[in-house]
Amino acid sequence: MGGGAAGFFGAITCAETNPHLRVLLIEKTGKLLSKVRISGGGRCNVTHAADTPAQLVQHYPRGQKQLKEPFKQFGALDTVRWFERRGVRLKTEPDGRMFPTTDSSETIAQCLLDAAQQAGVQILLHTQAEHIEPLPTGGFRLTLTGPHAQTLEVARLLIATGGAPKADQYAWLRQLGHSIQEPVPSLFTFNVPDSPLRELPGVSVPQARVRVAGEKLEYEGPVLVTHWGLSGPAVLKLSAWGARRLHELQYQSTALVNWIPQHTEETLRQWLLEFREQNGKKGVVNNPLFGLPQRLWRTLAEQAGIGPETRWNELPTKLQNRLIEGLLRTALPVRGKTTYKDEFVTCGGVLLSEVNMQTMESRRVPGLHFAGEVLDIDGITGGFNFQAAWTTGFLAGRAMGAMNEQVSE
Repeated sequence: MGGGAAGFFGAITCAETNPHLRVLLIEKTGKLLSKVRISGGGRCNVTHAADTPAQLVQHYPRGQKQLKEPFKQFGALDTVRWFERRGVRLKTEPDGRMFPTTDSSETIAQCLLDAAQQAGVQILLHTQAEHIEPLPTGGFRLTLTGPHAQTLEVARLLIATGGAPKADQYAWLRQLGHSIQEPVPSLFTFNVPDSPLRELPGVSVPQARVRVAGEKLEYEGPVLVTHWGLSGPAVLKLSAWGARRLHELQYQSTALVNWIPQHTEETLRQWLLEFREQNGKKGVVNNPLFGLPQRLWRTLAEQAGIGPETRWNELPTKLQNRLIEGLLRTALPVRGKTTYKDEFVTCGGVLLSEVNMQTMESRRVPGLHFAGEVLDIDGITGGFNFQAAWTTGFLAGRAMGAMNEQVSE
């Protein structure tokens, strides 16, 4: 159930593990692999370069501990080899993200569609399982609605329906006997309607540190100023690690941005002291330091009250202190969030303690498997959510195929 990355990977692996099985993939919409097609700006961030499971699990706010063994079975290198065996080569970008060499998500989508067809997977669109009934003798009876409406008995069932933003959308899984961790958004940007930087949309800094005031939440990386507030990898990753706490705060907080994280207040004061001695006649506002963009530097200087003609050797201590404060702790009042592009990610879903992470089979309902974002697993941006989908789909599909070798068409 589910025509996304995890559903396809599970169906393909199951059919390839046991070619005698009849494998059916049902998708309630008319679209297959929607997230695959839009990921990475249409390029598809397939996975992330990581040599070991220990490296890979560092990037999962939820599921870090539980994914270590699954990644030993099928990790990032296995994903690369899987696609390469099917004629799709991947490349690694400087930040570790991996994309198809074609830079087109259609390459990945088509590869999965072709692999499913070659494996004999039957795909039904606009089809939903309205009712799922576990049978006393094993297996399930599905009541399908839509153009392919029918009652169907299946030996095993993989749920790969993705994450959902509301808890009541998991009610059907609770009815099957599973506990659900309440879903909350992850991977979002910060809305700052009263931003002192609102005139700087498009300005980016490659290395800044964003911290939530009063919390143990911070992340360092590229930061982008937008017309609605603050974005970029550092903000997105901070939102993932802090998803539950930021939800509790109702997305109302103060973000503190350190634009020069290589400096502490002490080292910055010493650096400026030496700089002023050697460059006293230079103007402050029009000569940006630390590689910061001109527009950002000018704004920080103006907010500190520094006039356009002020030279460094004329700068009062009071105004320099304000500039230091802006460089190290620009305070931005966050008043909400914005979903990052169309790549909506939730944290929450089926409790991992109720799932055998070697086979992705339910510990409560024999024959029921899970894969992808329907589980309480989510990664930060950079290909990690897809890797979790490939891994859990592969393990579920392999287990389903191996355990059903006695079942014929």
